[in-house]
Amino acid sequence: MNKQDLVATVAKNADISKTKAAEAVDAVIDAIKASLKKGDDVRLVGFGTFSVANRAATTGRNPRTGEPIKIPASKQPKFKAGKDLKESVNGKK
Repeated sequence: MNKQDLVATVAKNADISKTKAAEAVDAVIDAIKASLKKGDDVRLVGFGTFSVANRAATTGRNPRTGEPIKIPASKQPKFKAGKDLKESVNGKK
């Protein structure tokens, strides 16, 4: 499923136009991004938790030359599925 498919499904299930559904989907995505950017977690009970993990700086190797390179520290978005989502995917609900 891509974003257009999600918008179409939301529009159908909520009985709203695709334009309004697209605005709603974009608003949810923007809210999650903004919250993660501030360093906050987004917990959707039964679905899962979006969070940010700090990745430390490391030293890697250039595969062509074997020369060591510095990989800077960064923040990585993470998602941990909730119990209901896991059960749904595994056919238990």
